[in-house]
Amino acid sequence: MEDVVEKEAIDLTMIDEVCAEYKGRKGATIPVLQKVQEHYGYLSSDMIDRIGENLNISSHTLYGVLTFYAQFYTTPRGKYVIRVCRGTACHVKGSGRISEVVKEEFGISNGETTSDIKFTLEEVSCIGACGMAPVIMINDKTYGNLTPEQARSIFKEYAQKQD
Repeated sequence: MEDVVEKEAIDLTMIDEVCAEYKGRKGATIPVLQKVQEHYGYLSSDMIDRIGENLNISSHTLYGVLTFYAQFYTTPRGKYVIRVCRGTACHVKGSGRISEVVKEEFGISNGETTSDIKFTLEEVSCIGACGMAPVIMINDKTYGNLTPEQARSIFKEYAQKQD
């Protein structure tokens, strides 16, 4: 199931401000992309076009940069990014079942975002906490030694947050 996010008008004036700060500086491309993504959460084609116009760089060149680096996203990501470790230790201890719980709770699979843009699921190669397998991260918070039931409880807590 792939959720499609409705395209709505986004105020792109912040891009002009960021680009003005970096205009004419060598090596500006990545910092500008980072700041714009930090503000909007992703980099849409309209955003890329606006950056290109401001910095006098082709959109094609900008896409080459942002698709090369894994840190950039071209579609909106959830407020809460759930990373499920699929490394060997986590796999052996049942992290696949935790991914299934995400699908049951939110109706999304690896790489997908809920239609309300609250949750994104990313299955990752390794989180680096093998001694706590199976492990997930929600944004920057790590949860380890999880059962599917514990994971479900954590996901429900985040789903109820009104922030």
